[in-house]
Amino acid sequence: MKVYAIAALCLAIAAPAAARGQAAQPPAAHAHAHAAPAAAQAAAAEPQEDVKTSPACRYCGMDRQKFGSSRMVIVYDDGSRVGTCSIHCAAVDLANNLDKAPTALLVGDQPTQQLVDAEKASWVLGGDLPGVMTKRAKWAFADRAAAEAFAKARGGTLIGFDEAMKATYEDMYQDTRMIRERRKAKRQKAAEAAAPPAAAPKAP
Repeated sequence: MKVYAIAALCLAIAAPAAARGQAAQPPAAHAHAHAAPAAAQAAAAEPQEDVKTSPACRYCGMDRQKFGSSRMVIVYDDGSRVGTCSIHCAAVDLANNLDKAPTALLVGDQPTQQLVDAEKASWVLGGDLPGVMTKRAKWAFADRAAAEAFAKARGGTLIGFDEAMKATYEDMYQDTRMIRERRKAKRQKAAEAAAPPAAAPKAP
């Protein structure tokens, strides 16, 4: 599959990307790496079979039903299956399993959350709807007309799967940095909330 070769490219992309990132500015504070797509908010209460099997993303732990419009399933040639919340985490898994070949790649159709063939889907890169685990959103559509309508209404560029995966690896350094900073801030906030109140000073 084409994606197998693309996954291998991440090793070449990572080094120069990391070098460039040393001088990169921190991601904008308003970036929503974990913002749920609007379509996912209206999802049916009953999860699909892949969500029952893998309710949380293997890499980030996010709820795959909540992010049903971006979730992915990878099926490898040894019969193993991996469920992720997004193309970002799917790309991580593909890069970590270079000795296994993917035989199927499925992705949630953005409007319906139904799993479709990721390689045959029409993808929209960018736009004003916050992405999942990425600053530059990547949405898949089973119907090209739906993708075109989405891009017209919300912005973004219509692309194919190979371009979407390539963009995912290109964005990997900055997206990972953004996610790490957001999680650090979340941990600090939780620690501050759990800390006991400071003792009142003793009277002289």
